[in-house]
Amino acid sequence: MSVELEAAAADSLPHMVGRPKPPPPPGAHCANCGAALEGPYCHACGQEYDRHKRSIFHLIWEAIEGLFHLDGRLSRTLPALFFQPGKLAKDYMEGRLVRHVPPFRTFLVALLLFIFAAEHAIHQITKAQEAQAHAREAALATPQGRAAEADRLRKEAASDRDEHLADAAELRTDNLKEPGADKAAIEARYAKSAAAAQAKYARKIDKADRLARGEPVSGEYKGAGILGSEEARTETLGAIDEIQKAPSDSHDRGAWLKDGLKKAVANPEYYLTVMFAWGHRLAVLLLPIVGLSLALVYVTRRQYYIYDHILVAMNLLSFAFLTNALGLVLPVTVQPFWFGLVAIWTPINLYQTLRGTYGSSVPGAIVKTLIVWFSTFFAFTFLLVSLMIFTLGQL
Repeated sequence: MSVELEAAAADSLPHMVGRPKPPPPPGAHCANCGAALEGPYCHACGQEYDRHKRSIFHLIWEAIEGLFHLDGRLSRTLPALFFQPGKLAKDYMEGRLVRHVPPFRTFLVALLLFIFAAEHAIHQITKAQEAQAHAREAALATPQGRAAEADRLRKEAASDRDEHLADAAELRTDNLKEPGADKAAIEARYAKSAAAAQAKYARKIDKADRLARGEPVSGEYKGAGILGSEEARTETLGAIDEIQKAPSDSHDRGAWLKDGLKKAVANPEYYLTVMFAWGHRLAVLLLPIVGLSLALVYVTRRQYYIYDHILVAMNLLSFAFLTNALGLVLPVTVQPFWFGLVAIWTPINLYQTLRGTYGSSVPGAIVKTLIVWFSTFFAFTFLLVSLMIFTLGQL
């Protein structure tokens, strides 16, 4: 009966925006099982009496309700997820299921909301960068703006030249220390790298001067530099290799990483897009990681199985996804405070979960919280770094 009442409550929202449905007429029967109806829901199978004359609002609500299962259980599940996580997990483990939204459904919806929020955040960052680019282009339309940009480019060119020369000198020193090093070849490579750095510096200074005078420069100005897309790609990926060229036996070592780094710097929006495309797929890997961490710290508790630990892990990750999703859609000025709160709240939520679910003592729950927290943190860091490196190889 409680399930029927909750379903009736869930169905009441669309009626707030549409005309209420009339009750079944006397003698009406359930279209599903044929039982005589005594109200809007069949007492035998639970199906709602419906003539299928629905408004568009009703259809939209049904789609949302079908995806998120927004019934009366949600009002009990979410507060418990945030403030009584131990009680929520214990209810799941002890079979009190009907009062809460199923844990895997909660986990999937939380992950989905996090993905949407992350896409929103990336979209906002892209819009901000586009606005900055437009503002820079507007500034370049004035002599003062061109002069300021040219001065910035001169300083940037000098800094790049000095950095490249320092790297080439360090590489030369390291190569000279190797036994049997060919000093003439090493000096020749250094001279070539230094000449390439100076030539690149001269080209950038010349273009900066032409930009200051309002003369056309080669390529299309993108705001972050004065090189066109093809020219920027050539110089970014080619000049650094000339500067940091290693001996022939180690020239290819890490070349793909250098190329990926330069591509990511040249086009950070594309890098973030590719990384995000792979990131939300790997987010599911956090579930077995947290579950195995819980199994490790409670290995002596034979009454708990991997299934139980996975249930608890779903709650923990649902909390993390939802709180971070909310932070990603908050105004930029509020985000630091919210994420600071989440950084404190998350281990507290983990402690409450372990204390309430497994019945750990206060000292035991604290120790186990630290173990699970740091093991998950290091595993997440490893996944994130691996994802960043993997994405560089996909560019």
